[in-house]
Amino acid sequence: MKDITEYERPNTVSGLVAKHAELSALRDRYKAEIKKLTVDIDHLDAAIRLFDPDADSYAIKQYVTKHRAQKGSVKRFVLNSLREASEPLTSRRITEAWAADRGLVCDDATYATLRKRIGACIKGCRDQDLIEDHGWTRDHDGNGPYKLWSLKKGGL
Repeated sequence: MKDITEYERPNTVSGLVAKHAELSALRDRYKAEIKKLTVDIDHLDAAIRLFDPDADSYAIKQYVTKHRAQKGSVKRFVLNSLREASEPLTSRRITEAWAADRGLVCDDATYATLRKRIGACIKGCRDQDLIEDHGWTRDHDGNGPYKLWSLKKGGL
């Protein structure tokens, strides 16, 4: 019987490993470029609104359809945020962190869309018994109160 660590074609395996590393680096570079382009588009939208405040509805629709998050990335972000937090978080704070992480400059309508996505993700995580609520905020702005969320004890 052969040793498991021996390969019949060692050059093939090392070539595949090298190609994997190359493609991973390329993917990371493109993700960074996409993030930069998204920020540039947001800045252009803001400049357009300086000259025509009513011109933003088309830009918002384009943003919502063209700049969707990759499948599962919102859930990963929400769960990681709750995992790293020292206290329960609100959906608003998670949404602000999401926008900052992606380098987005949001107007009210885009921010509302992101909040809805984060809220839907939180609801799904709650239904999967991954997170739990900790009551409501006491110090909030005019849009509050907000529910407080944390990872379920003994969970992830």
